[in-house]
Amino acid sequence: MDEQGRETAVIVGIDSPYEENIVSPEESLEELERLVRACGAVVLGRVMCRQKKPYPATYISSGKVNEITELCQEEGVDFVAFDVELSPRQVVNMEDAFDCKVLDRTQIILDIFARHASTMEGKIQVELAQLTYLLPRLVGKGKVLSRLGGGIGTRGPGETKLEVDRRRIRNRIAKLLNQIERVEKRKRYASSRRRRRGVFHITLVGYTNSGKSTLLNALTGAEVFVEEGYFSTLDTTTRRFYVEGAGDVVVSDTVGFISKLPHTLVDAFKATLDIVREADLIIIILDITDRRIFEQLDIVEGVLYELGAEEIPTIRVINKIDLMGREEIEARVSAFPDAVPISAKYGQGLSRLRDII
Repeated sequence: MDEQGRETAVIVGIDSPYEENIVSPEESLEELERLVRACGAVVLGRVMCRQKKPYPATYISSGKVNEITELCQEEGVDFVAFDVELSPRQVVNMEDAFDCKVLDRTQIILDIFARHASTMEGKIQVELAQLTYLLPRLVGKGKVLSRLGGGIGTRGPGETKLEVDRRRIRNRIAKLLNQIERVEKRKRYASSRRRRRGVFHITLVGYTNSGKSTLLNALTGAEVFVEEGYFSTLDTTTRRFYVEGAGDVVVSDTVGFISKLPHTLVDAFKATLDIVREADLIIIILDITDRRIFEQLDIVEGVLYELGAEEIPTIRVINKIDLMGREEIEARVSAFPDAVPISAKYGQGLSRLRDII
């Protein structure tokens, strides 16, 4: 740890044709660094591994293992974070080599989700994602994962610690799935009531930290808490606002998307993301200040396709125009002729957006 008590890390990117991604390996590694910082850690070193395919034992070559080992010893880091998902065997082998924790991108994202989960629904969904991720990774010598917390409970006769861990996790997953099913039923009931009453429903989607909650507040006059940072919104927030000639409209905020969004999260947050499929209109929010704006759009539309929401009418909104000069705005907006440039923070462009809605 550093002098302020923060964990320290080395981050590792992978440049390989085996790893398909919309953004470049360098941009993906930059995003991993921001994710690690969002966990409260400090990045002391970066390594890019260029290789044709993953190595079964360690994912990266022995030469890169040695390079990272030396870096870990020099910096005295607490963990090494990889920009890919690793197998249990690879994690164990590299932890032995580096003599520190090894985390992959999914674990980093799960940690951020766990930090921001505040409601019961959010906590249930995060725990389900964590346990679904952990179950196939309970490996080696019956070791107990301390992060599960609490006692293991009554053991069956002759069972090893590892078997008890697995049984306990499966039972907990089943319980969480039942709780989520009850949440889904409540949401389906609320959705069917809105439809019976003819209420038009809008869902806001976008890359994490693109300004969805700020736009929700701007449209509805609500005071939903807005926090800068990745995945500050995990729970769906729904508010009403009035549209001239259309009456009351319901608008919902959603969890942000990101490149390489873990499937365990998509599955666990099904109850939250179902609201996207049920929308009459989807507003895609893009951050004009991010140079990866085209990649962000591809990622968001890819997730919408995965959710089965690709046929729902959409409006593209380019947010945060207050942070750029006129010429820069015109240059970027020209690439999205149908998009609505706005500043959700200061209200610029909202009148036109309401007219389009």
